[in-house]
Amino acid sequence: MRKDEVRALLCRSRTGRRTVGCMLTEHDLARWRLRSQFLVTPHAPAAVDVVRGLLAVQAENVAQSGWAVAARTATPTPDDLRHLLDEGRVIRTHVLRPTWHYVAAEDIGWLLDLTAPRLRTLVLRQLHRDHGLTTSDLDRMGSVVVDALGREPHRTRDEVAAALRAGGIDTTGAVLMTFLALLEFDQLVCSGRPREGVHTYALFADRVPAAPRLDRAESLAALALRYFTGHGPATEKDLAYWATLPLGEVRTAIAEVRDQLGSFEHQGRTFWHARESECPSGSLKPQGHLLQVLDEMYRGYQDSRMVLDARGVVPAGRETALGMALVDGQLVARMKRTVGQRVVFDLEPYDGALSRAERDALDEAAARYGAFLGLEPVVTVATPG
Repeated sequence: MRKDEVRALLCRSRTGRRTVGCMLTEHDLARWRLRSQFLVTPHAPAAVDVVRGLLAVQAENVAQSGWAVAARTATPTPDDLRHLLDEGRVIRTHVLRPTWHYVAAEDIGWLLDLTAPRLRTLVLRQLHRDHGLTTSDLDRMGSVVVDALGREPHRTRDEVAAALRAGGIDTTGAVLMTFLALLEFDQLVCSGRPREGVHTYALFADRVPAAPRLDRAESLAALALRYFTGHGPATEKDLAYWATLPLGEVRTAIAEVRDQLGSFEHQGRTFWHARESECPSGSLKPQGHLLQVLDEMYRGYQDSRMVLDARGVVPAGRETALGMALVDGQLVARMKRTVGQRVVFDLEPYDGALSRAERDALDEAAARYGAFLGLEPVVTVATPG
């Protein structure tokens, strides 16, 4: 019996839950997350299953967030997510944290009800204090935008700015983007149909079907169950960061669904996961991944994020750069992606050099990514010194 199979047996209690004393390593946790997040087989059937399974997928970088979803599907194709956004089955909007996420239309209402009030306070303070806008100013701007999108939806940010100028309000750049986020938190606007890859805005009421709303207790319970199922194993502090919620509320949420989750203790912290989920044993496929640093494998956590670096090769206090190269759930190199006539992946190894097996795994990852983009992939590896 292999060492990883022995560990799996030792970690399984009579109820199927993981228990204190489990011999899991940081590397094991990272591999488990690959499975929970559909990054290894079995992948999700389609993009909608990825978004629903993870509950929300950070989508700040449009050029790369499409791969964040597609990489988790059985047959990666840009058209899958594109059709969902066109049809409004998936919404790209600000939620959870003050940044963009893809969320299924049926989930966006209750998620905003739950997380937007705290975010709205932050955004309002910024608009008042940093940009000098009064409540009257914001009300007037909101009326102009809502009226414009009611007459002609699916407008780009530049077109929204033009509508505001026509109404006697000249605002662009960060001010406009922050203000539109406020309207998103208020469930007045959300994403429209993308136009040649450019984000557009439409009225929330026109894009999101009326769905039953949950009360706060129900929303908290649903949040905890869905997060730990799609991101587990993870800690209460990971969820508090991910959803911008007080730790007390997160603990209340976990208490409501703890009988539907499994848990174990690791280095003084409790990790939660889907009840029937287990740490995978044996080789995972694919082994290599080339992902943006905003990917849920990295940004989906804070408290236990660096299980991705079990060997401690990543310099402390630094991000992994624009992108990351993972092999078997471990950070092995910084990654920069450049798209032109070909897609080039420039890798800078953390530990001096890549092994032959690591290079092969990342070449395979580049081939998958290149096929998704319809471009020939090229991988370069910086030499030490």
